Amino acid sequence: MKYLIFLFALAITLTACDGPQGPPGFDGVHIAATSFETTVDFFAPDYEVLIDYPATVTVFPNDMTLVYLLWDEVPGNNGGTVDVWRLLPQVIYSDFGEFQYNFDATNGDARIFIDAPASTNLNLLSAADITAQTFRIVILPVDLQSTTMDYSDYNAVMSLAGLTTEDIIIE
Repeated sequence: MKYLIFLFALAITLTACDGPQGPPGFDGVHIAATSFETTVDFFAPDYEVLIDYPATVTVFPNDMTLVYLLWDEVPGNNGGTVDVWRLLPQVIYSDFGEFQYNFDATNGDARIFIDAPASTNLNLLSAADITAQTFRIVILPVDLQSTTMDYSDYNAVMSLAGLTTEDIIIE
């Protein structure tokens, strides 16, 4: 019985503890994925374009930058069209050789360029290959990165990021 009284007194003592409130914590920072779209032309001799991120986009050192090429538009279920996006690098095979759209990125910009083996003459690129090419750049915060994610699946990346077409910034 003394044992039960002791446990009861101990429980009351521990639950009745009260002290001064600690200092307030820092407000959390809402870090969200960002996506923006740009349409560019490539020009000889470099066949590259530097895309500065919009002023509203903040990229941290560990964030992941993905660039997708608008590959095609196909009929959708609702009678409209649906965009088909392909992750860069994207290799293109042509009559005169192969080339690829590729990119590199920093915290403030992305460089999109056309690359090819030395045996490929880029001056033979068609106008369709170098003009009005549309790209979507997706910035994923480090917290959203997943080693099991298929980043080539544009729709899966947008879903993971919680982004819709309304969230895309058109430049």
